Amino acid sequence: MPRVVANQNERFQNDDIFQKLSRETEIKYVGYRDRPLEERQLRFQTECREGNTSIAFTVVGVNIELLFPKQADSQTVPPENVDFYKEKDKVFLRSLFIMNGVCVIFVGWLNIIKLDGVGYLMFDEDTAKVEDAIMRETLRKANIKLEEFQEKLRSETSEVQNTRM
Repeated sequence: MPRVVANQNERFQNDDIFQKLSRETEIKYVGYRDRPLEERQLRFQTECREGNTSIAFTVVGVNIELLFPKQADSQTVPPENVDFYKEKDKVFLRSLFIMNGVCVIFVGWLNIIKLDGVGYLMFDEDTAKVEDAIMRETLRKANIKLEEFQEKLRSETSEVQNTRM
């Protein structure tokens, strides 16, 4: 099953949910809602440093698990994905993922005290090209296997008919 749809950019431009999420909108940290604010603040910062966190686009009601890859040579998340130092009391986040078959980039920031902020999605053209090539190759191989199976089925059917005669 392909991970992406055939016309990702078109889908991103025309799909109602992507149109809403591609504009700057309010976001909130949604982890550990049953815990006190101080604990939530600590857990949010810890999650970001460990490489993942959960946010919600509050106006639209969409929750997303953001993943931040760690640097190959260490166990730290690079500052281009999680930046606590750009501005006081804010963390700036960037995460690449596939949503509804479309490669996207989440870009946003959250206030580390209030646990809310602003974010949006952008179409990820570079990853989309890579995923599209993978999808096309996967479909090509699947079509070859299907043709081989159909040919085998035809030859077996032919053999059965020949033995009956």
